Amino acid sequence: MTKEEDITKNLTLIEYYKQQLESIEMQLQYLQSTLMDYQRAKMTVEQLSAVDDNSEILIPIGAGTFVNGSLKSASNVLIGVGAGVVVEKPVDEAMGKLDERIKRIQDNLDKMASLGQKIQFDAEELSHKTQQMMEETQQ
Repeated sequence: MTKEEDITKNLTLIEYYKQQLESIEMQLQYLQSTLMDYQRAKMTVEQLSAVDDNSEILIPIGAGTFVNGSLKSASNVLIGVGAGVVVEKPVDEAMGKLDERIKRIQDNLDKMASLGQKIQFDAEELSHKTQQMMEETQQ
């Protein structure tokens, strides 16, 4: 393979790395958002356990908007189990499920960040090597 072909191949690979990094960045943003949702849910469940039954509460419905409501019982919460299905669980059990999900999301975040760093390193290394090859062909 000639140097020009190597350079072309490397430039194509660098562009591929850039696309992968953009995809990873989007996935990291999604995971961060999901993690924050679960952390808010956990915090809300923790706070609900300190509220008396039949108390008036503000219920968040999103985008900084709330409705007034009354809490019948704080001993159980409804938690999603997938496919749009929710089940009633005691607070402690729901907290355990939320903790498991938070840990799984955090693990995925760590793996994605690590993968992004590796790809970034590989792209920079290849870019430097390609730059040297281009300089050599110009001489």
